[in-house]
Amino acid sequence: MSGVSKSRYEIDMCNGPLLGKMLKFYFPLMASNLLQLIFNAADIVMVGRWAGNDALAAVGSTSALVNLLTNLFIGLSVGANVMVARFYGAKQDKELSEMVHTAMFSALFSGIILTIIGVTASGPILTLMNTTKEALPLAKVYIKIYFCGMTFTMIYNFGAAILRAVGDTRRPMLFLSIAGVVNVVLNFIFVKFLNMSVAGVALATIIAQSISAVLIVRCLMKSESAYKLELKKLRINGNKFLKMISIGLPAGVQGMLFSISNVIIQSAVNSFDTITVAGNTAAQNVEGFVYMAMNAFYQTAMSFTGQNMGAQKLDRVNKILIYSLISVSIVGLVMGNGAYLTSNYLLRAYSNDPEVIAAGVLRMKYICTIYFLCGTMDVSVGVIRGMGYSIMPMIVSLTGACVFRIIYIFTIFQAYHRLDVLFLSYLYSWILTTLMHLICYMIVIRIQKKKLKNA
Repeated sequence: MSGVSKSRYEIDMCNGPLLGKMLKFYFPLMASNLLQLIFNAADIVMVGRWAGNDALAAVGSTSALVNLLTNLFIGLSVGANVMVARFYGAKQDKELSEMVHTAMFSALFSGIILTIIGVTASGPILTLMNTTKEALPLAKVYIKIYFCGMTFTMIYNFGAAILRAVGDTRRPMLFLSIAGVVNVVLNFIFVKFLNMSVAGVALATIIAQSISAVLIVRCLMKSESAYKLELKKLRINGNKFLKMISIGLPAGVQGMLFSISNVIIQSAVNSFDTITVAGNTAAQNVEGFVYMAMNAFYQTAMSFTGQNMGAQKLDRVNKILIYSLISVSIVGLVMGNGAYLTSNYLLRAYSNDPEVIAAGVLRMKYICTIYFLCGTMDVSVGVIRGMGYSIMPMIVSLTGACVFRIIYIFTIFQAYHRLDVLFLSYLYSWILTTLMHLICYMIVIRIQKKKLKNA
């Protein structure tokens, strides 16, 4: 690449044995994902321990809304990842540089837009979500402060997507480690000693996110490779922006659609009492660690597929899918069932209330034990998206997960108003959507082989 040797942080995804390199890429990425969860986990633990069940329910009831508002823009970072990987694999340095600067400018703009939307619209949406009257005022305070730091969140996410596209998962992990420690310390100070409750945990999160954003920008600016960031070059390149959104926008819409279904499920959970909501919040937080461990394989599959597509090495893509499906199933089964079997102990970190713990255990029984299915669904999407197809998995997800869940909630759940019935909607939707994605992959790989043959 332009005479510049690869950095020791980068991974050659297009040559040599795949599995070892995928795992080398995966483990730091998994650690990064888990560290990112520490932001929210620290919030949940601190408020659950020292601010009470209402504050715990308040922070938990905002997670689905946060995902709904951010997923569209996070999806654009997925588009940036795929295109950077594609240009990097094809060794097209000029295009790679233009893509990097377009992506980082988009991150800045996305953050500003999200802050405006989050501060002005979050309150009414929380009310529509049937947030309990005890938790609603605290939830409004938390989410408005949280969204004030959204620019830092977007800068980190886009910057990390660029580094991961070239095989660097170690430095994003390091930056999140530093930010995670700061977040935990500030949470302890703000909540335990200053009695700032949800405002304290939101402020701590903003400060920690700003640190991770500064570190990743500094890393990109000091790079000697074609993906070096130069502030004077920050601008939107129309052609690169269109390529980024052609993949990223459907990915973001898909994320939003999942979030809409999750908002509806959260609203259904909110129809029960505060104890149930608090237990559900704690369980979701534990599940998040399992999900993030699996999600790292989605990102691994997408980056490896993107680079190999750029290098026109289609024969390696089948192996990427197979290795990813096997690996994510193992991680999902081991971690998911391990979390359920130890759920009584894990949930005590969030609350000492036996009723809250019992509500959390019930959710984990129905979600964690079969969570690997969610991982196989995501990995299939990652490979298809890495091949440059993003609208197809969006449509499949809309049909197989979102529409199905909404119909299920407004029919079966309404007829049998029980939590176990509600949680079964995840099982059915994951099975249906995974099968549909795998069928789509077989169609896409056949199309790509024909294109390569005729080229």
